[in-house]
Amino acid sequence: MGAGHVVRGLVAAVGGAALLAGGLAAPATAAPPGPPGPPERTTSAGDPVDLGALFVGAHPDDEAGTLSTFGQWGQDHGLRTGVVTITRGEGGGNAVGPEEGPALGLLREAEERAAVGRAGITEVFNLDEVDFYYTVSAPLTQQVWGEDDTLAEVVRLVRQTRPEVLVTMDPAPSPGNHGNHQEAARLALEAFYAAADPLAFPEQLAREGLRPWAASRVLLNRSRGTGTPGPACATSFVPVDPSQTVYGVWSGRDAGGGRTWAQVERDAQRVYASQGWAVFPDVPTDPAQLGCDYLTQVDSRVPSARPGSAAAADPAAALYGATVRAPGGTPLGTGLAVRTSQFDVQPGERLAVTVTAQAPDRTGLGRAQVRLQVPAGWRVRGDGDLGALRPGRSATATFTVTAPADAAPGTRVRVGASLRTDRGTGWADRPVQVAAEVTAHQQPLPQVAEFEEAVTALGLPQLQGFVQPVLTLPSGGSREVRVDLRSASDEPEQGTVAMELPAGFAAEPVEQPYEVAAGGTASVTFTVTNTDASLPTSNQGGTAGDYLYALRTTTGDGSTSTTTPALELVPSTTVPAAATAPVVDGVASPGEYAGEELDLSRLWEGTACTSPADCSATGHVTHHDGDLYVHVDVTDDVAGTALAQADCKRHWRTDSVEVAVDPTGTSENTSTTFKAFVLPRTAQGGPCAGRDADNRQGPAAETAPGLGFASVERAGGWSVELKIDAADLPAAVDPQRMGFDAFVYDSDTQDRTGQTRIGWSTWQGVQGDPYRWGRAVLEGYEVPDDAPDAPVAPVVPSEALDSLDSPQSLEQAVRVDVPLAGGPQAPARRSGWVAAAEERGSAVAVRVRATGAGRMTLFVRDAGGTAGQRAVRVPGAGTLTVRVPLDRALDGPSAVVAGWRVPAGTLASRTPVR
Repeated sequence: MGAGHVVRGLVAAVGGAALLAGGLAAPATAAPPGPPGPPERTTSAGDPVDLGALFVGAHPDDEAGTLSTFGQWGQDHGLRTGVVTITRGEGGGNAVGPEEGPALGLLREAEERAAVGRAGITEVFNLDEVDFYYTVSAPLTQQVWGEDDTLAEVVRLVRQTRPEVLVTMDPAPSPGNHGNHQEAARLALEAFYAAADPLAFPEQLAREGLRPWAASRVLLNRSRGTGTPGPACATSFVPVDPSQTVYGVWSGRDAGGGRTWAQVERDAQRVYASQGWAVFPDVPTDPAQLGCDYLTQVDSRVPSARPGSAAAADPAAALYGATVRAPGGTPLGTGLAVRTSQFDVQPGERLAVTVTAQAPDRTGLGRAQVRLQVPAGWRVRGDGDLGALRPGRSATATFTVTAPADAAPGTRVRVGASLRTDRGTGWADRPVQVAAEVTAHQQPLPQVAEFEEAVTALGLPQLQGFVQPVLTLPSGGSREVRVDLRSASDEPEQGTVAMELPAGFAAEPVEQPYEVAAGGTASVTFTVTNTDASLPTSNQGGTAGDYLYALRTTTGDGSTSTTTPALELVPSTTVPAAATAPVVDGVASPGEYAGEELDLSRLWEGTACTSPADCSATGHVTHHDGDLYVHVDVTDDVAGTALAQADCKRHWRTDSVEVAVDPTGTSENTSTTFKAFVLPRTAQGGPCAGRDADNRQGPAAETAPGLGFASVERAGGWSVELKIDAADLPAAVDPQRMGFDAFVYDSDTQDRTGQTRIGWSTWQGVQGDPYRWGRAVLEGYEVPDDAPDAPVAPVVPSEALDSLDSPQSLEQAVRVDVPLAGGPQAPARRSGWVAAAEERGSAVAVRVRATGAGRMTLFVRDAGGTAGQRAVRVPGAGTLTVRVPLDRALDGPSAVVAGWRVPAGTLASRTPVR
C-alpha cells in the first residue's frame, strides 16, 4: 500500500496499551499537552532559505540545458540556485523500468535532484501539478493545472526564497514548444511582477507573514538569433530582434578536475535515464566546438552592463547589478528602470521616457545623472540630473524622444539610459517599436492570439512577434484568411490591403479596401487557393515549411507598410469508400484500399533515416459503414525493443505507428481528437494498441473498444492495420475537412529509446498540433446518427505524486524551511511532527506530537533509501506513538522523516532513529 493512502491497520498508542483500527492515531490519555508550536530545528517551521537565482520549469530535466551556467555562477560567485518543477513528469516515458504515474514521478524527482546536484544545486521545489501528456497548448495546460492556484504557489515560493534572478523557459507557442513549458514560463513572468505587488495574493502577507519580493531580473533560457561556438560565442550572437539583451555563458570554461562545464552538464543530463538520456554522446573536446548557454532578458529592475561592452560578455553579466557588482558599477541594491509611455511609436512621433534610479537602503550614490542613448536620427530632450541620491532615496528624470520621420515601420530599437554616479555607473534600456499608421496582420492561430493578449496584459508587448504568423492550407485546396488591420493613428484611416502571394498561390480578391477608426481595429477576408498542387507540402515546402508572403497596406496619404506572414501546405487526400470492409489482418489485400498511397517517410523529429531500408513507410486509408481503415507498411532493418504487453504505452520508445484523427478539422489541441498507436510486437508476441495524448488515453480495450488492429512482421520490415470505429471518435466526422495524420516511430536499440520519427504531414511537434495534420475528404461518408456533434468532454490524467508522499521533498523542506508544493506552512496550533524514534525489532516506534488533528506520512530512511513507511490520521492534540513496520533491516544511521497536512498548510519534520 502506498504512503499516500490512509493506513487501514493498527497504530500503537504510548506504552502499547491502546490500539485503534482504521489508521487513526490517538493521543495517550496520560500524555502531557503538546508544545505550543513545532521546533524550528527539526521541522520546516524556520526561516526559509535565501536563494540568489530560481529556475522555473514544468518537468524534471527542463533546466538541464542551463546547468553549465548555474554551475559557473555557483563556482565563481557562490550563487545558490533553486529549481521550481511544476510537475514531476509523470506523463513522460520510462526507459529504465515499468513505473508510471506517481511512481514514475518519484523516480524522476530522484533523477532531477541527482542531476542538478552535479551543478551544485541542492533545492528542487515540486508543485505537484500533473504532467498529463504532451501538448503544445498553454490554454489546455492552464485548464488542467488551474492557473490562479499554480500562480499563487510560484508567487509564494518567490516570496519565501527571495531570489534576485528568475530564469525560465520560452513562453511563446513556438512550433513544437510544449504547452507545459509555455505555461511554466508565463507563470514565472507573472510571478516576477505579482510577488512584488502587495495587492497580489494579499492572504500570503496577512495570514502567512510573507512580504512582497521584487526580484531584480527575469530571463528566458531561450534565444532567437544566430551565433558561433567557441570562447567568443557570447559576443558573436546576433539576435533576430536587435532590441533584445541576450547574455551568453560559454560552456567550455574549466569546471575543475580538467573538465569543462559542458562535460559536467552532459554528465548531469545522462542522469535523466528514464527519459532515454543515458545514451547521450560525449560533448566535443575541442573548445572551439563548445557553445554558449544564451539567456534573453525580459525585464530588469537593476542596472546592468551596456550591451556590446566587454562587461556584457562576462559569464556573470546576467547577474550584474542583481547579485554581482559589475566592474565600475554601482553598489548592489541600486535600482534603475526605464519606462516609456508606449511601445509603438510612429515615424516622427514623440514618446515620453522616464528613468528612475534608487540608492541602496544603506548606501548613498552621491551625485547622479542619466543620459539617454538612442539610435542615430532619434532626438532626445530633457534634463537627466537626478541630484544627490541618499541611502534608500530615488529620483526620476523625464525625457521626450522623437522618432525620425523616415524610421522604418516594424523595426525595434533600444531606448537606453546610462547612469553615472559618484559610486559607479550603470545601464538600463527599454525596447520600442516603430509602427505604421495602419498595419495588416494575418489572423493568428488561437494559441498565438491568447499568448499575445496575455503578454500585453503583463506589460510585455515586446514578447509579441516571437512566433511566425502561419495558417495551414490543404494542398490543392482553398480557405478563407482573415486579415486584421490595426491603427496607430489618432485619425480615422482608409486605404487598401493587398496579398502578394508566391507562385502557386492565388487570392480572391487580390486587394481589399478598408476603413479603421483612430487607434482601432478592422478586418477584411480573402479566399486563398493553392493553385499548384505539385508544390512540396509539410516541412519540405517553402522555407522550413513556410511559404512566406507579403501583406501590403496602403493608407489614404500613400504611406505603406508590410508584414510577412506565411502559409503552410498540408498534404491532402481523397478517401474512397470500400465496397466491403477490409479484413483487419495486417495485410492490404487486393481491392481493400482503392485510394492513393500516402508517403509516410518524411522526417519530422530525430535522426534522419540513413536509407529507405533503414526506415521508410507508406500508408493507405479507406472507410466503410462509418468506420475508418488504415494500413501502414514500414521498411525497417533493425527491430526496436519488444515491450511487455503490460508496458504497452509511451509508444515513442520503440517501433510503432500512430494514427491521428481530428473529426471536425477544427481542434485547437489534441484533447478533442482521437490518436491510436500500435506496437507491431511485444515481448509476449503479437501487437498491442492504445491511445495517447487525446480525448481519452489508455489501453485500447478500455479507451477504444471498437478498435481493431493487427500486425505482420517480415524480413526488413513490418506492417500494421487498424479499424477505427466511428463510435470511438470524440465527435462526428466532417467528411469535407477531417484532419488526419500517420506517424511512424523507429528505434534501432534495445534500451527503450526512439531515434527517428517520420510521417505524412510533418513538422516539429506535429503530434500535438492538429491544425498541421493533413486533410482527408471522405467520399460518400455518412455520419452515424449517434455521433456527437460537438466533441465529448476529454478525460485528462489527473494523478500526480503528492509531496507528502515524497521523502526527498520532506527531507528538503526540513533542511531549507520551505513548506511543501508551494503551499503555506501549517499553523502552529494545528501542526504535527516527529519528536523521537526508536528501532524495536521489525519496526520503528515513532513519538509524534500534535497541536491539532491532521494527516501524517512517515518514512524510515537510511543509506539505502526508504526502509519503511506509514500514513496515519491524527485525531487531535497530544503525544502518541506510531509503529512503522520495516520492509528490511536498517542500513547504518537512519532517521524518520514525516509530512503533516491540514487544510491550512503542511509541515515536514525529521528525527534520528535510536
